[in-house]
Amino acid sequence: MHFFRIRLILALVVGVTLVSVASTYIEVLAHTYVLRQELKRRTAWQSKSLQIAMEKSLAAGQAADTVAEAVRLRAQNEALGLAVYDLQGKLVTAAGPAGIFGTLPRGPMDKALQQGADSSIFGQQDNQQWLEEVTPLYADGRMAGAMVILEDANAIHAEGVVLWWHSFWHTAAFVLLIVCVTLSMVRWFLMRPMMVVTDRLRRLRMGQPAEDADDNLEGMSLFAPLAREVESMAESLILARAAAESEARLRDAGEHQWTAERLAANIRERFGSSRIFLLSNREPYMHVLQGKETVCMVPPSGLVTALEPVLRACDGVWVAHGSGSEDALNVDKFDRLRVPPDDPRYTLRRVWLSKEEEAGYYDGFANEGLWPLCHIAHTRPIFRASDWEWYQRVNEKFAAALLEEMEGSAHPIVFVQDYHFALVPRLIKAARPDARVAIFWHIPWPNAEAFGICPWQARLLDGLLGADLIGFHIPLHCNNFLSTVDRVLEARTDREHMTARRDGHTSAVRPYPVSVAFDGSKPERKTPAPSRDELLKEFGLRCETLIVGVDRMDYTKGIIERLMAVEKLIEEHPYYLERLTMVQIAAPSRSRIPSYIELNRKVKETVERINQRYQTAQWKPILLIERQCSHAEVDLWYRAASVCLVTSLHDGMNLVAKEYVAAHDDEDGVLVLSKFTGAATELLDALIVNPYDIEGVAEAIHQALEMDLDERRKRMQRMRHHVMDHNIYRWAASILGDLRELRMESSGTTDPIHAQPLSSAPTE
Repeated sequence: MHFFRIRLILALVVGVTLVSVASTYIEVLAHTYVLRQELKRRTAWQSKSLQIAMEKSLAAGQAADTVAEAVRLRAQNEALGLAVYDLQGKLVTAAGPAGIFGTLPRGPMDKALQQGADSSIFGQQDNQQWLEEVTPLYADGRMAGAMVILEDANAIHAEGVVLWWHSFWHTAAFVLLIVCVTLSMVRWFLMRPMMVVTDRLRRLRMGQPAEDADDNLEGMSLFAPLAREVESMAESLILARAAAESEARLRDAGEHQWTAERLAANIRERFGSSRIFLLSNREPYMHVLQGKETVCMVPPSGLVTALEPVLRACDGVWVAHGSGSEDALNVDKFDRLRVPPDDPRYTLRRVWLSKEEEAGYYDGFANEGLWPLCHIAHTRPIFRASDWEWYQRVNEKFAAALLEEMEGSAHPIVFVQDYHFALVPRLIKAARPDARVAIFWHIPWPNAEAFGICPWQARLLDGLLGADLIGFHIPLHCNNFLSTVDRVLEARTDREHMTARRDGHTSAVRPYPVSVAFDGSKPERKTPAPSRDELLKEFGLRCETLIVGVDRMDYTKGIIERLMAVEKLIEEHPYYLERLTMVQIAAPSRSRIPSYIELNRKVKETVERINQRYQTAQWKPILLIERQCSHAEVDLWYRAASVCLVTSLHDGMNLVAKEYVAAHDDEDGVLVLSKFTGAATELLDALIVNPYDIEGVAEAIHQALEMDLDERRKRMQRMRHHVMDHNIYRWAASILGDLRELRMESSGTTDPIHAQPLSSAPTE
């Protein structure tokens, strides 16, 4: 360390000295140039003032007297001398240093006599420096000779020497100051943070917790990348140690709690060298513009939480629609990038869609057709032939990208997500029979009669049956799917083993209730949660009891029915006036689709009507928050709310119910849950309601508000235990584990439906 300081000081001294010398040299040159130009200007002016008198004297033969008098008068101005020359350049008369006049160069004289123009030059002899100014003289309109004035220039040299010495002492002081400041900065900004890092690593190596790690790293802004890497490594070590200790405790206790670490270890052990390829419409990371800066953000999605540990464990590939505004600028020439940005572990392949493709495949067939068809929420499905063609085309595009990523991978594992890609399993299986293909349908599957509305139901079913494993949330959806296959296709279904066999290929159909990332550990919260009053202060409201609803603005969520139930509650129980507020968080969704635009209008009208009926200056019965809230924001509302309303008209699972349960580590709170959600089959300690029964929902809310603390806690404890045991990591491990264990069969002949080409591009 001492040697480092000496080298640093020497480098600073040499560097600053060289820079200062160069700077001073340039400054002296500039200063000298200015002084010389000023001397030239002054001498030229004096020459012009003497020219007329000298010309008269030269014509009268009195040049010598005039020269002597001029030198005498100008001696006080530091003039060296003055001389007159004839047309041949011979000295006529001079006053001043004869030695200098005898050695003057001929150049300025010849120029003045030949061109008839003034000329000047600086000269030097021994310790004497001068400026020679040559001016042509005329008599009777003709050139008669030249006048030479010598001006003393020693003062210019003297000023340059003074400037050099001044610069020397200035440089010496500057070097000393720089060295002192630099040593202080090195000690404060380099050595101190490095000691913090060293101490933190030492503690980690010894298995000791780092005290006030965040505070210690605050002063490391100069080394932010290093600080982040050290902190990331520290967190990884802490998590790895905690995971190992937790796994050891679980083994000792004979329990089987699933965590992200255990899921990753399970995938590595069971899948070996097989790579996992995931396909979803939504991407796990997207690049967007915030102000003038491009940021990489994680869209709100439980899929990312569930499946990232899987892809990280096996260096997998996630194929998704690149929907971010800056996505195209952040991929390589193959439309790939490594993610996560701060710790790349797997590959994201982005697929690009035109506006026409998005409108037809996503807005049209997927969300105006399949979504209302499967949810049976009394919104008429719309099926257009053009949307169906776009749906096929986009499925082919994603399948082609997936197959391209699978090249060179032996026995790949393919996991397709949701109703956006019903045709992809068949396309993948036809091209890669060795691939194990699973698809999970995240929305309900209706009964066979309802699904029969779709004009292309046979093609959709055939596409799905290309998968080796088809997953739904609950057994009812599995049975509905098999019933639909029975009715539509020539296939053999086995209800006992829950399989469907078609063209020599067997597809297993299984329920896998999706969940949330909850392993029982309490999340690290740097600051205490704000109180109910603090959350409402932003909106200028106050209340004693808070109820929360969290949904996308979707007609399947029963938002209007829920608002009417709260209105009925207040109507039946006026006690809650100015005491109870229901906060409805409704993130905008599919705002280009007419049915969603109409729903948004009706929700706003209902909220306004109820509030106008009951609100006071500092209280409203309904607070509507119409924006996309982050997980952290929603978590604050969950924890502050005494009751959570999940009153979907029809839902595959509805993770809001499980998120609310996971958020309440105080083991308090009541969940009012629609019986038409998949979550209702698991969370039996919720208050189960029929969302269409407005009075029944109002009474359930009243029951929740009046429930005693012991019962609330017993119910919440049981629900939390269930969500912890059946978390998102267990869901991913179950579905991928079952896919790995399936017996693979070769495909038989192709049926007439599959023999048809999948699509042709729609005409525009």
